[in-house]
Amino acid sequence: MPPPARVSRALGDVLVLLLQLPAVDLLRLDQRRLLLSHLAARWLSFKKREVSDGEKAAWKESLIQLATDLVSAGRGDVRMLVECEPEGADAPVDVVLVGRHPETDRESVLLVELKRWSSVSHSAKRPERVEVPGYASPKPHPSDQLQATYDFFTGDEGPLKGMQIEYAGLSYLHNAHDSDVAPLFSARTSTGPHALTITADTRASLLDELRERFAENGSASAAERVLQRLAIRTTPLLTAMMSSRGEDTVFTLRGEQRRVFRDIRLAVERLPADEERAVFIVEGGAGSGKSAIGLELLQHFSAAGQSVKYASGSRAFDAAMKRHVGYGDGEFQDRFAFFSSFITPPQPPLDLLICDEAHRLRVRSTSRYLPKEQWGKQPQVDDLLDAARVTVFLLDGRQVVRPDEVGTADLIRVAAESRHTTPRMYELHKQFRCGGSDRYRDWVHDLLGISDREPDTWIPDGLMHVEVADSPQELERIILEESEAGASARMVAGFCWPWTPLRKDKTLESDVRIGDWHRPWNVKGDKPGANDAPPAKLWGVRREGVGQIGCVYSAQGLEWDWCGVIMGDDMVWREDHWEYRRAALTRDKESGVWRVRTPGSADESIRSKNNERFDECVRNAYHVLMTRASRATVLYSTDAETQAYLRKMVGPVEDDGLRPTWDRLPPEARGVRLPSVPKRRHRRRKRTKVGPQDLQLSFEFLS
Repeated sequence: MPPPARVSRALGDVLVLLLQLPAVDLLRLDQRRLLLSHLAARWLSFKKREVSDGEKAAWKESLIQLATDLVSAGRGDVRMLVECEPEGADAPVDVVLVGRHPETDRESVLLVELKRWSSVSHSAKRPERVEVPGYASPKPHPSDQLQATYDFFTGDEGPLKGMQIEYAGLSYLHNAHDSDVAPLFSARTSTGPHALTITADTRASLLDELRERFAENGSASAAERVLQRLAIRTTPLLTAMMSSRGEDTVFTLRGEQRRVFRDIRLAVERLPADEERAVFIVEGGAGSGKSAIGLELLQHFSAAGQSVKYASGSRAFDAAMKRHVGYGDGEFQDRFAFFSSFITPPQPPLDLLICDEAHRLRVRSTSRYLPKEQWGKQPQVDDLLDAARVTVFLLDGRQVVRPDEVGTADLIRVAAESRHTTPRMYELHKQFRCGGSDRYRDWVHDLLGISDREPDTWIPDGLMHVEVADSPQELERIILEESEAGASARMVAGFCWPWTPLRKDKTLESDVRIGDWHRPWNVKGDKPGANDAPPAKLWGVRREGVGQIGCVYSAQGLEWDWCGVIMGDDMVWREDHWEYRRAALTRDKESGVWRVRTPGSADESIRSKNNERFDECVRNAYHVLMTRASRATVLYSTDAETQAYLRKMVGPVEDDGLRPTWDRLPPEARGVRLPSVPKRRHRRRKRTKVGPQDLQLSFEFLS
């Protein structure tokens, strides 16, 4: 049998953005000697090759000059998007300036082509081009070079299509004098709103142009809209689901996501109504858009009247969909299920079964609601394959946090092939979580030893913020302040303390103990606690959960604006490597509550496993916890040496206006709030549809 087809390329979803910052903050980054190292690291990440010395020199000279001019013009708030290449563009733009127009108040966008040329001459070989000292072949006029990109940005496939904006472009030769580049001003050069050419002699004209095109303030709001159009900032998954109720589509899928969606849609529509089956395996990291694809498929085929269900291994995800997005809508709620819901296959089989977080598959299906004799008799993956004509598995091997989670691409492939079905396999590369910051994702992988790369100090990229708190008290203060201001925010921790069930009076035990700072885990189980403490599956979406600590089992699949991550003694840094430790527990004689005697992992599900499996589960748990934030992550370690290492790797944090506190975010950056669902006081209630106008509590999924 031939190997399964695997789609592993990015499928056109290529977007390069090395940096986005206000001009004044770009200059501050340079003053701290961080600008070039950050740009070089981003270049390597996107281009898969080291940046040349010439490119570095261009950044150092040209970017700083343009940023300085913006500040001189009183426009230091204008956002600079450096080396911006949207999907479908032929080449990157050196800088895209984004702000608000001072007269129309619309978004104002200016494309800038930067050149360090000091002189040019006519080309005898190619009259439409110019000769530039140091270059072997004639070069196109900068405005000609800019024209194709200028046209693309607002064209049918461009990111700014349909936006009511002020839009122009210019070329800036900051080292040249007019007389030395006279051929650039000949009659044959292109004209139009993209054709302005500025030299050192006309710098005053540039400052006037910047003042005419950009207001002093309001650039953050404009930049947020443009970043959303560039697919860097994305609509939170649950927000999109809430806003799309009654519509046939939920998300704007991009590049590789569109390809996967199309292939699955065609398979469902074209597969003969007999015993033939189709299987799709979609792998991707946290935030790569797997759930977006799955939910778009659910919405599409539900609207088409076909039988489709969405199965998940996450109780929090299931509860959020049923209790928040689908509140009061039984038909919508019935479309969601758990992997263990298919011990008895539906008859006839579903047209489509979507299995999200398939890395959480178990060996066999069990259920607390069924006697053991009715539990699954075959592998759980076979239950899911039996349930539908087309089965889609969405998984991420780096989110396996329990030894009994057995879902892998190979396991699913072998199960499908045993049924004479060759699965189609895909890999999603781009990620939309963590503010769209690929740099942050890579930094977390390097920090935790998930990648083979040497970890490096975090450098701000304008998309994601990282800092280290001095104490758990400071971490808590930051999270509570942001939550009170309106952001979605939670505290999470490694599973290094026992997790005590609710007391008889339904109050919570303060299990997480760091010195004299004692706080409870979120509620263990499905019943709410005293003082409106939500059950575990709703801890991440109910505002009453903000004062409790979540572990990986409560946080997996969720995302908030701010996330405070407490690293315990299960993973500690020693000289040049990570060490992994198991806790020893003791029962308190007076209270009967379990306490930590020797620090380490208190997770009963992994403590008894061999070292390699134990290490992997602990490491993956922190990977999950550190990728829950969409704006900012606050770190703290209970271990002194690890805390010092985190400080070294995060570097100094200077509040230069880069901290994405809620009060600094423009309205466009503030996610819509999900509803606070009323408590069930009566057996009967009127069913209602929840609309976007009712949204209150922020919450995101992009698994």
